[in-house]
Order: sequence, then C-alpha cells, then structure tokens
Amino acid sequence: RSYSGPETEGQLLNSFVQYFGDSLGRKIKRMPLIEETVLPGDSLLTLPVVIIGNGPSGICLSYLLSGYRPYLSPEAIHPNPILHTKLEEARHLSIVDQDLEYLSEGLEGRSSNPVAVLFDTLLHPDADFGYDYPPVLHWKLEQHNYIPHIVLGKGPPGGAWHSMEGSMLTISFGDWMELPGLTFKEWAASKRRNIKSDRVMPEEIACYYKNYVKVMGLQKNFRDNVYITSVSRLYRGEDDEDRSQLNEDISTQHLEMEDGQKSLIKRNWEVRGYQRATDGSHVPFCLFAENVALATGTFDSPGRLQVEGEDFPFVLHSMSDFGAAISKGKLRGKADPVLIVGAGLTAADAVLCAYNNNIPVIHVFRRRVTDTSLIFKQLPKKLYPEYHKVYHMMCTQSHTVDSNLHSAYTSFPEHNVLSFKPEMKCVLQSASGLKKILKFSVALVLIGSHPNLFFLKDQGRSIGHHSNQPITCKGNPIEIDPYTYECTKEANLFALGPLVGDNFVRFLKGGALGIARCLAIRQKKKHELIEGGDGGGDGVP
Repeated sequence: RSYSGPETEGQLLNSFVQYFGDSLGRKIKRMPLIEETVLPGDSLLTLPVVIIGNGPSGICLSYLLSGYRPYLSPEAIHPNPILHTKLEEARHLSIVDQDLEYLSEGLEGRSSNPVAVLFDTLLHPDADFGYDYPPVLHWKLEQHNYIPHIVLGKGPPGGAWHSMEGSMLTISFGDWMELPGLTFKEWAASKRRNIKSDRVMPEEIACYYKNYVKVMGLQKNFRDNVYITSVSRLYRGEDDEDRSQLNEDISTQHLEMEDGQKSLIKRNWEVRGYQRATDGSHVPFCLFAENVALATGTFDSPGRLQVEGEDFPFVLHSMSDFGAAISKGKLRGKADPVLIVGAGLTAADAVLCAYNNNIPVIHVFRRRVTDTSLIFKQLPKKLYPEYHKVYHMMCTQSHTVDSNLHSAYTSFPEHNVLSFKPEMKCVLQSASGLKKILKFSVALVLIGSHPNLFFLKDQGRSIGHHSNQPITCKGNPIEIDPYTYECTKEANLFALGPLVGDNFVRFLKGGALGIARCLAIRQKKKHELIEGGDGGGDGVP
C-alpha cells in the first residue's frame, strides 16, 4: 500500500518498517492500517518486543534490550560479603548472563520481588541504612546483544512524571530516581541545573528521563503520542501454520479443542492503537509482537471512595489539581479547612503542601495510627523527616486529644467518608459507628491509583494473583515469575514496575533486568535452532 496522504499519515507505521526492516534483516512490504482486512498469513511486521509505557520502567527495559550490560567493577567491593563472593565467581560475565535466583538468594529489601532487591543493592548498596555507597557495577554497550523493540507511550519519555510538573512538592532522593548509566547529579551538572539539595522537584525528574533517552541513544526505539486500544492473541489452525516464518516463538502453544475440532496454535500478539498527529488527527496502526511488556504504571485511574457526592467539583482526586488550586489562589483566605482523605505518601504530600501554605487541614483515614502496614513505618526517620513529621501529627493531633479542631491540623483516624454534601460538608463515620458532619473548603481524595488495562481482555483481570479481580498495585498485582517477570498465566506477556508491586523507581529496574535476561536466553536458543537447521536435516554438521 502506498501512503500518499498528508505527511503525518502512516508516519509511525513507515518509521517502523524503515527501521525494523533493517534490524530484523527481512524485507517488509507493508504495514497494515487498522481498517484493512489483515489475514494471519500475510507478510506482516512482527517485532520481537513491544513495550507499552514509556515511563522509567519502559525506559530502563529499552536500555537493557539495546545491548547495555552491567559488569562488576574492577575495584568494587560490595558491603555484603556473601553477595560479593558470588559476584566474584563470575566476574567475567555480565549480570544479565548470570543466575539471578542464585545471586538474589538470602537478600532482603523493601520489595517483594527478589531480582528487584538484587539490582537495587548492586546500584545502591545498603541505601536503606543511610549509606551513600557508589554502585558496584559499570556498563558496557554490546551491540550484538541488541534485541529489536519499540516503546509506545502517550506522551514524551518519562510517563506520568510529566503530569506531576504542577506539583509544588519535592520527592525522594534524586539518585534513587535515576536510571543506569547516567547519574542524576551528572545530568544536572551538564544542564547547569541548580540542584540545592538531594531532594528534587518532579519536573526535574521528568526532564531527566526525557533527556536520558537521548543521551543513551534510545530515541529510535521510542514513539510518542501513541494510544493503545487493544492487545490480543492471534490463533491459527495448525494446518495453516506457516513453517517458514523464523520470527515465530519457538515455544508455540497448542490448544486442544473439544468435539474433535482441530487444535489451534497460540501465536503472536496483535497490538492495535493510534498515534495522535500534530494536527490532532488519529493515525491508526496494527503491530504484531512475539513478546509484550506491560510498563504502564498505576497513575491512570485515581482511586475513588464510591460515595455520594464524590463527583462535586470541589472534590479533587489528584495532587496536580490541588497544586493548581493553591497556585491560582483559590484557597487563599478560606476560613474552612481542606479535607484530605488517605494515609499514604501522596496524602502526606498534600498535608505538607497545605501546612506550608498556612491552609488548615482535616485529615481522614481508615487505619489506626499504630497500624504496622502504614507506609511511614517503613521509611527511615533520618531519610524522610518530613513524612515522619506528618505521622507525628497524625498520632498527636487527633480529634480525640482535643474536642476542638486544631487550628492547623486535625486527624480523624479510623474514620470513613459516608458522603459529600452540596454545601461543602462531609459526613464521617467512626469505627464505633458515631457520625460527624464537618465543613470544608475543598476535599482531596488520595487513596491510591489503579492501572487502566482496558486494552487487555477483561482489563487484565485473569493475570492477577486473584483471578477475576481488578489489577491493583498492592491488593492484586499481576502474577509473575519472580526471576523472569513473565506472567504466570500468559506466556510471552511480561510486566514490571507498579503493575507487579514495585512503586519505587529504585526497584522497578529489577524488572527490566529479569525480562532482559529471559529474552536474551530465548533469543540465543532461537538463533541456535535456526543455525542448527541450516546445518542439515538433523542439525548435525
């Protein structure tokens, strides 16, 4: 098909063909548009890997798939002697080529995924104890390890971090936000950014991620303004299988059918969507992939209380909206306090933001202040003094301590919101059933967010730890193999980052390591199979 329309027409598709036609070593005739009738037997572009999401998870995975390999630095000594001994045993091998299960055995950290803990301790040894040890790794670019892939994202590289630019708050340490091969401080110095402390603004991190892709030469793998509409499996009758296609996964799965029907073969993934052009038009596309990696994060859908009145315009669900309201002076001079619902770090950020702007706060949350699962219990006081300040107020400035509301801050532990009223009032209920009505100027519901996996069958409910329940970061993450990050319930589908419970950038990098190793092993086996086939009928020279 000839793309003779406007310049933007087919731009995404043709760029795929031009680049991957060379990379895959095959002649790509055409790239089908979504409205075309696509037959499984057509000569179509099939990519080894499609990554959905261009935040830090997708960027880090692209970095490793591009051939960058971590090795133990010559002079490095890891503070964990057992781990260091293991690393010395295979010093000549990159970490990607080593047994990750063996290396991560016995390690402990603030992630439930062992490879995440392993990679974090190699990049930030003993960080949770307050030490600032340098990484024990150095990186090499090995072109022969490149695996063709594409990273699809709605906006510029950096993902949801770009939507946090309106935030007035600082976040975690800059070096904990950085990606392999380029420290945040090096980048800031090269851009002549004046970073006054170890804590940095979200917009700085977003800019760092965007520049990281350019500095590391990853741009050719990234496509912006891309929206995915469906990701589905292709099936084909066994008799119709095209044996000549070398890009088909060597571990083809057969599905036995009832009533004597012929078996179907589970083939590659079909990825459909559209790219938004500069003129606002939508250019649809259809790709095929051997493997799909989900790196979408969990910021798509803010958590909701599902109570009466939650849709009133004075009930907000994001920090950016709250920051914008403060910046525009909408809360200046208001006598009534801000109502903040939630007991996580984002809610704590909102408390700090209001507190620093002299806005009184009513803080409502369901848990007891002694609940060991509160995030504040997991954060070292030395590293996060401001969050522990909030936690101290949650404990000591409760409404039970003083019947009158404190002028600056009052907490309501073990309370639920029953409803919001049009006159800017809120009905609360305590654990004992006692109801209270409070007046507020604006309400901010910050009870987490959930991924929006609408492009998967049943929104991905079948691939979680608890089948037929929505995927959530804490309660029901995607179930994966702990060392390959492949979905246990769907072959050739991978997930990393918040989708598998790793909210911190520090730990999502482990997912990229696990996936890169898994795909590298499969790629090697495929090449061996192909080369063996060329040597003779039985594969023996």
